[in-house]
Amino acid sequence: MNREEISETEKKERRRVGVGGRGKGRRRRRRLEGQHSHTSLDLSYAFRIYHFLHTSSSIIITMAAEKSPNSDDPVHPKYLHEDEELSQQCKDLIATLPTESGWINDQLHQYNGFWFAKWHLQGIINCQNHFQAQDSDILLVTTPKSGTTWLKALAFAILNRNNHYHSHLLTTNPQDLVPFLDMNLYYQKAIPDLSLMPSPRLFATHLPYLLLPESVKQSGCKIVYLCRNPKDLFVSAWHFVNKIRSETRGSLSIEDSFDKFCRGVIGFGPFWEHMLGYYKESLERPDKVMFLRFEELKDEPVKILKLLAKFIGSGFSKDEENGKVVENILKLCSFEGLSNLEVNKSGKNQLGVVNSAFFRTGEVGDWKNFLTLDMIKRLDDIAQEKLGKYGLKF
Repeated sequence: MNREEISETEKKERRRVGVGGRGKGRRRRRRLEGQHSHTSLDLSYAFRIYHFLHTSSSIIITMAAEKSPNSDDPVHPKYLHEDEELSQQCKDLIATLPTESGWINDQLHQYNGFWFAKWHLQGIINCQNHFQAQDSDILLVTTPKSGTTWLKALAFAILNRNNHYHSHLLTTNPQDLVPFLDMNLYYQKAIPDLSLMPSPRLFATHLPYLLLPESVKQSGCKIVYLCRNPKDLFVSAWHFVNKIRSETRGSLSIEDSFDKFCRGVIGFGPFWEHMLGYYKESLERPDKVMFLRFEELKDEPVKILKLLAKFIGSGFSKDEENGKVVENILKLCSFEGLSNLEVNKSGKNQLGVVNSAFFRTGEVGDWKNFLTLDMIKRLDDIAQEKLGKYGLKF
């Protein structure tokens, strides 16, 4: 049999948020038996995302290969096993780099002016050495905790709105639907074969512009960059880190975290250099880089979604606009819509991070509830000094 009914879980979620309907017919699904796996894997959406085998370690790199969120088997958090699978090249590099205590991992290392954990550096090296961008590729870039999950969901829904693949947002966390180049595909020593991925290929990264693979910069691929008010960015990062830090390390105080943040010592930081790299590039090549702020996406979601769709080559037709396709995508990808899905209340993503950690408030201005007047002034002064003189304001 090559057809089967949609799972009861997905049926319930589709009815709850109003996606799909009767008379659509049953969806065709593909089956693939994973190497070193005794479970039959549903790859109907994975074929559209990244249908390829990572033969070097006999692992099928597919989101469907993950155990269900209700599995009792623990998923070891890969981000805490940073010394595993480091190449000699990476080890030699790390030995030469400045080091500071980390937020999540024990240490951060400064590479080309930015701070990374060891396992980030391994992924960066692999990505720079082996990733070959195509002109039709789309790369979603964010400073961590700037709305990455939201941007992934929106872009995935836009590109897949005509084939119902967007309905997989109901049963899969957006972090797993759009893979990170450096943290998923080229994680550790992985050198994946991406040639079987259908066009347009949709990827994500937190890498600063300076460290993107040269093929990304030289090709015609599109880059969508999303950033956020530094005060909200810090508060969101602090909460997130304390959710996923090892229990043996305890919580990170807001005072210590804030000092590190203001000195730029945070994964993929300093935030101002990260933002400026893409901001300047968007001014020089607006056809290549689309620069967005989280706040404008919150204020004018319909307008920004239309601009985003047009930029990545998948603009909405008048019939789609009149048929409320835009509104339906925004509803499907809203904070309320995504955070209330069962898959995002439980389970873990590919790196072992609990899905619920990606959803806190999704609001603008929450920093007012956490920062002191001195903190506010310090961060405002940094933003004005580092970003304001270039016209980048929040």
